[in-house]
Amino acid sequence: MSGADPDMSRAVDVRLALAREWDQLVEDVRKLDGLEDFLKPPRLDTLLPAACGGPIAMINVSRWRCDALLVRPDGVEAKRLPGLTLETIVARTNEYLRALRTVDDATRGLYLALKRVEGGDHTLAATREYTDAKLAWQDATATRDELLTSLLPWLWDEIAEPVLDALGFGGIPRSDDVWPRLWWCPTGPLTLLPLHAAGYHGETGTGRTVLDRVVSSYTPTLRALLEARRPLKPALEHERILIVSLPDTPDEVPLIDVIRERDLLTSLFRGRHTLLDGAAALSTAVQDQLPRHTWAHFSCHGGQNLSDPSQGGLVLYDRTLTIADIGAKQHRGEFAFLSACMTAVGGVDLPDEAITVAAALHYTGYRQVIGTLWTVYDHIAADVAESVYTDLTSTGTFEPAQAAFALHKAIRCLRDVKRLPPSDWSPFTHTGP
Repeated sequence: MSGADPDMSRAVDVRLALAREWDQLVEDVRKLDGLEDFLKPPRLDTLLPAACGGPIAMINVSRWRCDALLVRPDGVEAKRLPGLTLETIVARTNEYLRALRTVDDATRGLYLALKRVEGGDHTLAATREYTDAKLAWQDATATRDELLTSLLPWLWDEIAEPVLDALGFGGIPRSDDVWPRLWWCPTGPLTLLPLHAAGYHGETGTGRTVLDRVVSSYTPTLRALLEARRPLKPALEHERILIVSLPDTPDEVPLIDVIRERDLLTSLFRGRHTLLDGAAALSTAVQDQLPRHTWAHFSCHGGQNLSDPSQGGLVLYDRTLTIADIGAKQHRGEFAFLSACMTAVGGVDLPDEAITVAAALHYTGYRQVIGTLWTVYDHIAADVAESVYTDLTSTGTFEPAQAAFALHKAIRCLRDVKRLPPSDWSPFTHTGP
């Protein structure tokens, strides 16, 4: 029998030496203050303080069973969700994503057909194209609204009601009470569905909705929420807001009401803002300015690429500022408002990696993030922005720590006062403490 290959032996020796060096480096790192658990699974007792402001409902989805892990400061309770299955969640999510995609396509088709007519083309073909496009858009929005009407009660029956009852949130808070907080931490395809909007919204006064019982927020992980609770002390010169405003982006549907948002913000933050408007909203300019500002507001188009999550992002004047771009740097921001149309693209190919732009900004250091799950109309986004910022500046100072309450109030106004359908207000979410 021939002897061992000397090149192979040397490779084995090198590998063993590197492994020993790696083990020693990890041991040395764990001796440093605060890094005792480096590369170890986090201990439960280090994560429980994330629930100091209110309970967290982690919705675990798997092909074997689905549970809600109810996290409180004193421990975790597992609440089985027997009617929930991974197959049903995937089917409902894909069905709704297809409906959203159809609305997006129909909206763009209607815009192009209208642009042709308004450009002076009054031929029979152009008129017929516009009529067909309008009918297609009406059919698409009707289908979306019908699906949402069935989706929200299903989310209530299978997830929200069992969670709220187990946590003791069984009734409508009195108007003079402090609203309780609840953080949702969904997993898999549930990250794409509006748990905060679950319920029977056609039943007045029954309280069979999440919106009527708690103020909802989201967190991508317990560790992210724990980190966001740490005190933030930015330098005073950074207490400014970056306003990115794109009412007319090349090759995109115009967003007329973005101008209303821009004017509101420049007025509220007079002398404390940087405005990147229209052609000035270039990716390099935005990336340069973000670290210089504690607060940021984006009024623009956006996209979520579910097949390649890192390529979703904010559509700026020259290109998309992707999640990968955002995640490449750490920020010490306090507040970000994404008044952007977040289009969900593709199928749920990577259900455990459905990273939204809001989650990406939160991960990179923005404590409070308001965003959208899918496409919203620009006039609705402007209404929500006006309500939220008016509320957060009502005391004469900007108070972003109240963002969850301000958004909750704005959404309830759209539902109860303006009587708008769930498709108009359910996409808006708050992420953070």
